[in-house]
Amino acid sequence: MRAGRGLCHDIHVAHEDNPIGLFLLKRFATFVATLLAASAVIFAVLDVLPGNVAEVMLGESATPESVRALNAKLGLDRPPLARYGAWMRGLAVGDMGQSVAYDTPVADLVVERLAVTVPLALMAMTITIVLALALGLYAASRHNRLGDVGVMVLSQVGIAVPSFWFAILLVWLFAVKLHWVSAGGFPGWDDGLWDGVKALLLPATALAVFQTAILTRITRSAVLEVLREDFVRTARAKGVSQRGALWGHVLRNALIPVITVMGLQFAELLAGTIVVESVFYLPGLGRLIFQSISNRDVIVVRNCVMLLAAMVVVVNFAVDVLYAAIDPRVKASDI
Repeated sequence: MRAGRGLCHDIHVAHEDNPIGLFLLKRFATFVATLLAASAVIFAVLDVLPGNVAEVMLGESATPESVRALNAKLGLDRPPLARYGAWMRGLAVGDMGQSVAYDTPVADLVVERLAVTVPLALMAMTITIVLALALGLYAASRHNRLGDVGVMVLSQVGIAVPSFWFAILLVWLFAVKLHWVSAGGFPGWDDGLWDGVKALLLPATALAVFQTAILTRITRSAVLEVLREDFVRTARAKGVSQRGALWGHVLRNALIPVITVMGLQFAELLAGTIVVESVFYLPGLGRLIFQSISNRDVIVVRNCVMLLAAMVVVVNFAVDVLYAAIDPRVKASDI
Protein backbone atom coordinates (compact mmCIF):
# COMPACT_ATOMS: atom_id res chain seq x y z
CA MET A 1 0.00 0.00 0.00
CA ARG A 2 2.84 2.34 0.82
CA ALA A 3 4.41 1.54 -2.54
CA GLY A 4 1.13 2.32 -4.29
CA ARG A 5 0.72 5.58 -2.41
CA GLY A 6 4.34 6.45 -3.17
CA LEU A 7 3.84 5.83 -6.89
CA CYS A 8 0.68 7.96 -6.96
CA HIS A 9 2.52 10.68 -5.06
CA ASP A 10 5.39 10.60 -7.58
CA ILE A 11 2.97 10.85 -10.52
CA HIS A 12 1.13 13.73 -8.85
CA VAL A 13 4.40 15.55 -8.21
CA ALA A 14 5.49 14.94 -11.80
CA HIS A 15 2.21 16.46 -13.01
CA GLU A 16 2.72 19.49 -10.80
CA ASP A 17 6.31 19.84 -11.99
CA ASN A 18 5.33 19.79 -15.68
CA PRO A 19 1.74 21.03 -16.06
CA ILE A 20 2.32 22.32 -19.58
CA GLY A 21 3.60 18.94 -20.75
CA LEU A 22 0.57 17.16 -19.30
CA PHE A 23 -1.78 19.72 -20.84
CA LEU A 24 -0.22 19.25 -24.29
CA LEU A 25 -0.18 15.46 -23.90
CA LYS A 26 -3.90 15.38 -23.14
CA ARG A 27 -4.65 17.68 -26.06
CA PHE A 28 -2.51 15.58 -28.41
CA ALA A 29 -4.33 12.41 -27.35
CA THR A 30 -7.64 14.12 -28.12
CA PHE A 31 -6.18 15.27 -31.45
CA VAL A 32 -5.25 11.71 -32.47
CA ALA A 33 -8.57 10.25 -31.30
CA THR A 34 -10.51 12.87 -33.26
CA LEU A 35 -8.55 12.15 -36.42
CA LEU A 36 -9.20 8.42 -36.11
CA ALA A 37 -12.91 9.01 -35.50
CA ALA A 38 -13.13 11.34 -38.50
CA SER A 39 -11.36 8.84 -40.76
CA ALA A 40 -13.73 6.07 -39.68
CA VAL A 41 -16.81 8.20 -40.41
CA ILE A 42 -15.49 9.33 -43.81
CA PHE A 43 -14.57 5.78 -44.79
CA ALA A 44 -17.95 4.45 -43.66
CA VAL A 45 -19.91 7.08 -45.57
CA LEU A 46 -18.03 6.68 -48.86
CA ASP A 47 -16.99 3.01 -48.84
CA VAL A 48 -19.17 0.93 -46.54
CA LEU A 49 -22.72 2.28 -46.74
CA PRO A 50 -25.08 0.59 -49.22
CA GLY A 51 -24.19 1.19 -52.85
CA ASN A 52 -21.31 0.13 -55.06
CA VAL A 53 -18.54 2.71 -55.35
CA ALA A 54 -17.42 1.33 -58.71
CA GLU A 55 -20.95 1.62 -60.10
CA VAL A 56 -21.16 5.21 -58.88
CA MET A 57 -17.84 6.09 -60.50
CA LEU A 58 -18.61 4.39 -63.82
CA GLY A 59 -22.21 5.46 -64.09
CA GLU A 60 -25.44 3.64 -64.86
CA SER A 61 -24.29 2.51 -68.32
CA ALA A 62 -21.33 0.51 -66.95
CA THR A 63 -21.16 -3.18 -67.84
CA PRO A 64 -20.82 -5.82 -65.11
CA GLU A 65 -17.34 -6.68 -66.40
CA SER A 66 -16.10 -3.07 -66.09
CA VAL A 67 -17.59 -2.81 -62.60
CA ARG A 68 -15.81 -6.00 -61.51
CA ALA A 69 -12.54 -4.77 -63.02
CA LEU A 70 -12.75 -1.43 -61.21
CA ASN A 71 -13.73 -3.19 -57.99
CA ALA A 72 -10.56 -5.25 -58.23
CA LYS A 73 -8.43 -2.21 -59.13
CA LEU A 74 -9.71 -0.23 -56.16
CA GLY A 75 -9.52 -3.18 -53.80
CA LEU A 76 -13.28 -3.10 -53.22
CA ASP A 77 -13.44 -6.88 -53.41
CA ARG A 78 -11.66 -7.04 -50.02
CA PRO A 79 -13.36 -6.79 -46.60
CA PRO A 80 -14.10 -3.25 -45.35
CA LEU A 81 -11.70 -3.51 -42.41
CA ALA A 82 -8.85 -4.52 -44.74
CA ARG A 83 -9.65 -1.60 -47.04
CA TYR A 84 -9.73 0.82 -44.13
CA GLY A 85 -6.38 -0.45 -42.86
CA ALA A 86 -4.84 -0.12 -46.32
CA TRP A 87 -6.15 3.44 -46.60
CA MET A 88 -4.73 4.38 -43.19
CA ARG A 89 -1.35 2.86 -44.03
CA GLY A 90 -1.31 4.78 -47.28
CA LEU A 91 -2.14 8.06 -45.57
CA ALA A 92 0.64 7.45 -43.04
CA VAL A 93 3.22 7.39 -45.86
CA GLY A 94 1.54 10.03 -48.04
CA ASP A 95 0.00 7.59 -50.53
CA MET A 96 -3.58 8.66 -51.26
CA GLY A 97 -4.10 6.35 -54.18
CA GLN A 98 -4.74 7.04 -57.86
CA SER A 99 -7.43 9.34 -59.23
CA VAL A 100 -9.64 7.55 -61.73
CA ALA A 101 -10.80 10.73 -63.49
CA TYR A 102 -7.37 12.38 -63.72
CA ASP A 103 -5.26 9.21 -63.86
CA THR A 104 -2.84 10.96 -61.50
CA PRO A 105 -1.77 10.26 -57.91
CA VAL A 106 -4.20 12.01 -55.59
CA ALA A 107 -1.31 13.34 -53.48
CA ASP A 108 0.07 15.24 -56.50
CA LEU A 109 -3.35 16.76 -57.21
CA VAL A 110 -3.78 17.80 -53.58
CA VAL A 111 -0.32 19.38 -53.27
CA GLU A 112 -0.87 21.33 -56.49
CA ARG A 113 -4.26 22.64 -55.34
CA LEU A 114 -3.12 23.44 -51.79
CA ALA A 115 -0.64 25.91 -53.28
CA VAL A 116 -3.70 28.02 -54.08
CA THR A 117 -6.13 27.23 -51.26
CA VAL A 118 -3.75 27.68 -48.31
CA PRO A 119 -2.45 31.13 -49.41
CA LEU A 120 -6.04 32.15 -50.17
CA ALA A 121 -7.19 31.12 -46.68
CA LEU A 122 -4.15 32.81 -45.05
CA MET A 123 -4.80 36.06 -46.93
CA ALA A 124 -8.49 35.99 -46.00
CA MET A 125 -7.64 35.27 -42.36
CA THR A 126 -5.07 38.07 -42.25
CA ILE A 127 -7.62 40.55 -43.61
CA THR A 128 -10.17 39.26 -41.11
CA ILE A 129 -7.88 39.56 -38.07
CA VAL A 130 -6.55 43.03 -38.90
CA LEU A 131 -9.96 44.53 -39.65
CA ALA A 132 -11.88 42.73 -36.89
CA LEU A 133 -9.48 43.58 -34.08
CA ALA A 134 -9.29 47.22 -35.15
CA LEU A 135 -13.04 47.60 -35.62
CA GLY A 136 -13.90 45.63 -32.46
CA LEU A 137 -11.58 47.73 -30.30
CA TYR A 138 -12.83 50.93 -31.94
CA ALA A 139 -16.47 50.00 -31.31
CA ALA A 140 -15.85 48.94 -27.71
CA SER A 141 -13.94 52.14 -26.92
CA ARG A 142 -16.92 54.17 -28.20
CA HIS A 143 -19.64 52.07 -26.63
CA ASN A 144 -23.18 53.29 -27.45
CA ARG A 145 -21.82 56.20 -29.44
CA LEU A 146 -21.97 56.88 -33.18
CA GLY A 147 -18.78 54.93 -33.98
CA ASP A 148 -20.04 51.86 -32.13
CA VAL A 149 -23.42 51.99 -33.88
CA GLY A 150 -21.76 52.40 -37.28
CA VAL A 151 -19.48 49.40 -36.79
CA MET A 152 -22.38 47.25 -35.61
CA VAL A 153 -24.47 48.22 -38.64
CA LEU A 154 -21.60 47.39 -41.00
CA SER A 155 -21.01 44.06 -39.28
CA GLN A 156 -24.70 43.19 -39.59
CA VAL A 157 -24.55 43.92 -43.33
CA GLY A 158 -21.42 41.77 -43.62
CA ILE A 159 -23.19 38.86 -41.93
CA ALA A 160 -26.23 39.21 -44.20
CA VAL A 161 -24.36 39.43 -47.52
CA PRO A 162 -23.55 36.01 -49.06
CA SER A 163 -19.88 35.52 -49.95
CA PHE A 164 -20.61 34.39 -53.51
CA TRP A 165 -22.74 37.51 -54.20
CA PHE A 166 -20.04 39.79 -52.81
CA ALA A 167 -17.48 37.92 -54.94
CA ILE A 168 -19.54 38.58 -58.08
CA LEU A 169 -19.86 42.25 -57.06
CA LEU A 170 -16.08 42.53 -56.64
CA VAL A 171 -15.52 40.99 -60.08
CA TRP A 172 -17.99 43.40 -61.65
CA LEU A 173 -16.42 46.47 -60.00
CA PHE A 174 -12.67 45.81 -60.04
CA ALA A 175 -12.38 43.56 -63.12
CA VAL A 176 -15.20 44.62 -65.46
CA LYS A 177 -15.52 48.32 -64.65
CA LEU A 178 -12.12 49.42 -63.36
CA HIS A 179 -9.95 46.77 -65.09
CA TRP A 180 -7.58 46.67 -62.11
CA VAL A 181 -7.42 42.88 -61.93
CA SER A 182 -8.46 39.92 -64.06
CA ALA A 183 -11.95 38.49 -63.65
CA GLY A 184 -10.65 35.09 -62.61
CA GLY A 185 -8.01 32.42 -62.99
CA PHE A 186 -4.64 32.02 -61.34
CA PRO A 187 -1.34 32.66 -63.18
CA GLY A 188 0.74 30.45 -60.88
CA TRP A 189 3.44 31.38 -58.41
CA ASP A 190 6.13 30.86 -61.06
CA ASP A 191 4.95 34.02 -62.83
CA GLY A 192 5.81 36.14 -59.81
CA LEU A 193 4.70 36.64 -56.22
CA TRP A 194 2.82 39.87 -56.88
CA ASP A 195 0.81 38.40 -59.77
CA GLY A 196 -0.24 35.50 -57.55
CA VAL A 197 -1.17 37.78 -54.64
CA LYS A 198 -3.13 40.08 -56.95
CA ALA A 199 -5.10 37.13 -58.34
CA LEU A 200 -6.04 36.02 -54.80
CA LEU A 201 -6.82 39.47 -53.38
CA LEU A 202 -10.44 39.70 -54.53
CA PRO A 203 -11.42 36.14 -53.54
CA ALA A 204 -9.67 36.59 -50.18
CA THR A 205 -11.63 39.80 -49.61
CA ALA A 206 -14.89 38.06 -50.54
CA LEU A 207 -14.15 35.28 -48.05
CA ALA A 208 -13.11 37.74 -45.34
CA VAL A 209 -16.25 39.90 -45.32
CA PHE A 210 -18.50 37.47 -43.43
CA GLN A 211 -15.70 36.32 -41.11
CA THR A 212 -14.71 39.92 -40.32
CA ALA A 213 -18.28 40.79 -39.38
CA ILE A 214 -18.52 37.84 -36.98
CA LEU A 215 -15.10 38.41 -35.39
CA THR A 216 -15.71 42.13 -34.99
CA ARG A 217 -18.80 41.44 -32.87
CA ILE A 218 -16.97 38.81 -30.80
CA THR A 219 -14.02 41.18 -30.23
CA ARG A 220 -16.30 44.04 -29.22
CA SER A 221 -18.21 41.89 -26.71
CA ALA A 222 -15.02 40.42 -25.21
CA VAL A 223 -13.35 43.83 -24.89
CA LEU A 224 -16.44 45.38 -23.29
CA GLU A 225 -16.51 42.60 -20.71
CA VAL A 226 -12.85 43.10 -19.79
CA LEU A 227 -13.24 46.88 -19.69
CA ARG A 228 -15.57 46.44 -16.71
CA GLU A 229 -12.89 44.63 -14.66
CA ASP A 230 -11.30 46.30 -11.66
CA PHE A 231 -7.73 46.06 -12.94
CA VAL A 232 -8.64 48.19 -15.97
CA ARG A 233 -10.11 50.91 -13.77
CA THR A 234 -6.99 50.74 -11.61
CA ALA A 235 -4.73 51.16 -14.64
CA ARG A 236 -6.75 54.13 -15.82
CA ALA A 237 -6.62 55.67 -12.33
CA LYS A 238 -2.82 55.38 -12.41
CA GLY A 239 -2.71 57.53 -15.52
CA VAL A 240 -2.65 54.93 -18.31
CA SER A 241 -4.26 56.34 -21.45
CA GLN A 242 -7.34 54.73 -22.95
CA ARG A 243 -5.37 53.48 -25.94
CA GLY A 244 -2.63 52.13 -23.69
CA ALA A 245 -5.16 50.33 -21.50
CA LEU A 246 -6.90 48.83 -24.54
CA TRP A 247 -3.77 47.50 -26.22
CA GLY A 248 -1.68 46.80 -23.11
CA HIS A 249 -4.21 45.38 -20.67
CA VAL A 250 -7.61 44.72 -22.20
CA LEU A 251 -6.80 43.03 -25.51
CA ARG A 252 -4.71 40.17 -24.13
CA ASN A 253 -7.32 39.31 -21.51
CA ALA A 254 -10.06 39.40 -24.16
CA LEU A 255 -8.20 37.13 -26.59
CA ILE A 256 -9.44 33.74 -25.34
CA PRO A 257 -12.92 33.91 -26.93
CA VAL A 258 -11.48 35.80 -29.90
CA ILE A 259 -8.86 33.13 -30.62
CA THR A 260 -11.53 30.43 -30.31
CA VAL A 261 -13.50 32.06 -33.09
CA MET A 262 -10.33 32.70 -35.12
CA GLY A 263 -9.49 29.00 -35.06
CA LEU A 264 -12.99 28.02 -36.16
CA GLN A 265 -12.95 30.68 -38.88
CA PHE A 266 -9.61 29.59 -40.33
CA ALA A 267 -10.80 26.00 -40.43
CA GLU A 268 -13.99 27.17 -42.14
CA LEU A 269 -11.99 29.20 -44.66
CA LEU A 270 -9.94 26.12 -45.56
CA ALA A 271 -13.03 23.95 -45.92
CA GLY A 272 -15.39 26.52 -47.39
CA THR A 273 -13.59 27.83 -50.47
CA ILE A 274 -15.59 25.74 -52.99
CA VAL A 275 -18.04 28.49 -53.99
CA VAL A 276 -15.54 31.37 -54.12
CA GLU A 277 -12.95 29.30 -56.00
CA SER A 278 -15.65 28.42 -58.52
CA VAL A 279 -16.64 32.08 -58.97
CA PHE A 280 -13.03 33.14 -59.60
CA TYR A 281 -12.02 29.94 -61.45
CA LEU A 282 -9.21 29.28 -59.01
CA PRO A 283 -7.54 25.84 -59.22
CA GLY A 284 -7.74 25.22 -55.49
CA LEU A 285 -8.71 22.32 -53.27
CA GLY A 286 -12.33 23.39 -53.07
CA ARG A 287 -12.70 23.41 -56.84
CA LEU A 288 -10.95 20.01 -57.00
CA ILE A 289 -13.57 18.57 -54.63
CA PHE A 290 -16.38 20.10 -56.69
CA GLN A 291 -14.94 18.70 -59.93
CA SER A 292 -14.32 15.30 -58.35
CA ILE A 293 -17.93 15.09 -57.16
CA SER A 294 -19.05 15.93 -60.69
CA ASN A 295 -16.67 13.29 -62.11
CA ARG A 296 -17.76 10.74 -59.46
CA ASP A 297 -14.11 10.36 -58.45
CA VAL A 298 -14.80 8.95 -54.99
CA ILE A 299 -11.12 8.34 -54.19
CA VAL A 300 -10.26 12.03 -54.59
CA VAL A 301 -13.34 13.13 -52.63
CA ARG A 302 -12.56 10.76 -49.74
CA ASN A 303 -8.95 11.89 -49.40
CA CYS A 304 -9.72 15.58 -49.81
CA VAL A 305 -12.48 15.45 -47.18
CA MET A 306 -10.10 13.63 -44.83
CA LEU A 307 -7.45 16.28 -45.46
CA LEU A 308 -9.88 19.08 -44.68
CA ALA A 309 -11.00 17.29 -41.52
CA ALA A 310 -7.36 16.91 -40.48
CA MET A 311 -6.75 20.61 -41.10
CA VAL A 312 -9.70 21.52 -38.89
CA VAL A 313 -8.42 19.26 -36.10
CA VAL A 314 -4.87 20.64 -36.41
CA VAL A 315 -6.14 24.22 -36.21
CA ASN A 316 -8.16 23.40 -33.10
CA PHE A 317 -5.10 21.77 -31.53
CA ALA A 318 -3.06 24.89 -32.30
CA VAL A 319 -5.77 27.04 -30.69
CA ASP A 320 -5.57 24.93 -27.52
CA VAL A 321 -1.80 25.45 -27.42
CA LEU A 322 -2.31 29.20 -27.85
CA TYR A 323 -4.72 29.16 -24.92
CA ALA A 324 -1.95 27.85 -22.70
CA ALA A 325 0.49 30.48 -23.99
CA ILE A 326 -1.91 33.38 -23.48
CA ASP A 327 -3.60 32.42 -20.20
CA PRO A 328 -1.82 30.11 -17.72
CA ARG A 329 -5.13 29.64 -15.89
CA VAL A 330 -6.31 27.44 -18.77
CA LYS A 331 -3.56 24.87 -18.03
CA ALA A 332 -4.33 24.87 -14.35
CA SER A 333 -8.06 24.45 -14.78
CA ASP A 334 -7.61 21.71 -17.39
CA ILE A 335 -5.38 19.67 -15.12
